Amino acid sequence: MASKYHEIYQGWQKDPEGFWANAAKEIDWYKPADKIFDDKTSRWFAGASCNTCYNSVDRHVERGRAGQPAIIYDSPITGSQRIYTYEELLDEVEALASVMQKKGITKGDRVIIYMPMVPEAAFAMLACARIGAIHSVVFGGFAASELATRIDDATPKMIISASCGIEPGRVVAYKPLLDEAIAMSKNKPSTCIILQRDQQSCDLIDGRDLDYDKHVSAAKAANEKVPCVEVAATDPLYILYTSGTTGQPKGVVRDNGGHMVALKWSMKAIYNVEPGEVYWAASDVGWVVGHSYIVYAPLLHGCTTILFEGKPVGTPDAGTFWRVISEHKITTLFTAPTAFRAIKKEDPQGEFIGDYDMSSFRALFLAGERADTDTINWAEDKLNVPVYDHWWQTETGWTIAGNPVGLGALPIKYGSPTVAMPGYDIRVLDDAGHEVKAETLGNVVIKLPLPPGSLPTLWNAEDRFKKAYLEEFPGYYKTADAGFVDEDGYLFIMARTDDIINVAGHRLSTGAMEEVISGHKDVAECAVIGIADKLKGQMPLGLLILNKVVTASEAEIEKEIVKLVREKIGPVAAFKTALVIPRLPKTRSGKILRATIQKIADGEQWKMPATIDDPAILDEITDALKRRGIMVQG
Repeated sequence: MASKYHEIYQGWQKDPEGFWANAAKEIDWYKPADKIFDDKTSRWFAGASCNTCYNSVDRHVERGRAGQPAIIYDSPITGSQRIYTYEELLDEVEALASVMQKKGITKGDRVIIYMPMVPEAAFAMLACARIGAIHSVVFGGFAASELATRIDDATPKMIISASCGIEPGRVVAYKPLLDEAIAMSKNKPSTCIILQRDQQSCDLIDGRDLDYDKHVSAAKAANEKVPCVEVAATDPLYILYTSGTTGQPKGVVRDNGGHMVALKWSMKAIYNVEPGEVYWAASDVGWVVGHSYIVYAPLLHGCTTILFEGKPVGTPDAGTFWRVISEHKITTLFTAPTAFRAIKKEDPQGEFIGDYDMSSFRALFLAGERADTDTINWAEDKLNVPVYDHWWQTETGWTIAGNPVGLGALPIKYGSPTVAMPGYDIRVLDDAGHEVKAETLGNVVIKLPLPPGSLPTLWNAEDRFKKAYLEEFPGYYKTADAGFVDEDGYLFIMARTDDIINVAGHRLSTGAMEEVISGHKDVAECAVIGIADKLKGQMPLGLLILNKVVTASEAEIEKEIVKLVREKIGPVAAFKTALVIPRLPKTRSGKILRATIQKIADGEQWKMPATIDDPAILDEITDALKRRGIMVQG
């Protein structure tokens, strides 16, 4: 069908408040807004009251979806599955909310959730929303010191956790980390609720720790009911600390009202999913994608959502995604490009796909890292579905730029997340704050105000919020991404602004070089960083992960890559060094830790990133750089 995007986007531009007032009709309110947007406070739906749990669970039970699956838990890592209908989800959430209320948790209290990918993590989020508490999900298995900083910043009355998490080939004991974090923190939560897992149980501390199953089962047996608490639309729903923070963490605040309106709108308009269909965001509840598109958006929309405890490869093989899609009749998958690069490396011919019935599957959405053309082409070819890149951030909570398939898909341009969504007025500025011409690389910013669903502030850090996001370009939100807009209005994100390198006065995008390198037939994944150079300021270094089966030696491939970049980007790139390594260091959400690699290469002091998936990879990188004589020091 012809896309209605331009008509709808222009309608938003002409009447932003009317646009969002219309979208808000999809949400059930206790009290409508006095103002759709309050200029004085820069807040959406001022004066309105609502409850996010009611909109995500109760109303579906009341209106004919009681027996529909709400959450499908699929855990290849433990060999278990469980389906929860909307009615069963309500029972679980109410019972946990009752236990929380008995321990004194009330509206506005903070609750940290430190959990693996189990259904109880989602129950805990919704139980907090039900009683007006503010949840802060911390990725399960975070180091004790990192958890302690978040405990001291959020000052929770309660922590909900589990005895352990399960990773391929190992069990990660959570309870010792939790106990150590509480011992380190100045703020001491009065209660911890601990889910005992079969794979490894833990000791509970008398007077502080409650057994999750014991207390929740008792509340269910007593049929304890907990009504939804009315909260202001502008009240916080959650705090989410941005990944990789050091020192004082940066807590992104998400409100209740605008968050629901934006996410509900996005499910049909962007992802083209209908209520009742099965939607899968293959992420973790510890990240923003997990908050928005594992838990809240699919449930707000009346969908069935998948909660997957596993990996794209190794649980047990590179066909696990296709099994999940086939078994649960998934229509739409949203994941990170790094997941598909891992699958492509393990199964370059896509042979596992043929083992499964993929007839329900109609669209793949990618976000989190730049989606290189080679990976998109591979996925399109092997899966025979359209692949849509889209771009957003922890801070925005939903898509800044994407392809609104539900409004009629726009033509795909490889390397571009497509166009600005309603609510976002994207501009590209030079360092002095002046708009640049089309096709010109610059700072990608969003003209204020930000739309519903975006962060209104940082937790207890309004000044820091302004300094981090609003001061450098007055009147705009700084995304800290660099890119350009073409003549058709398509956005191209080329790198974080920190990853734009300066080679002899030329500002060059590492993303453009990565795009070229990833097109080589033997390269599974790559990263380009700028390393210190006395003559030119910085020089690019390409780090390569090769496919399992390659057509040449490592040395030959490295030479071919150097030649390819110089041909495609030009001699100005001064690209002279490519280095094959076994693995790239990544966060658990799949983002490559480029800044850390750069510090290692430059001989600077660096701190182990809190979110790193496997710390041993940094030793491998260090050894590889030393062997090639690349490190400036040491």
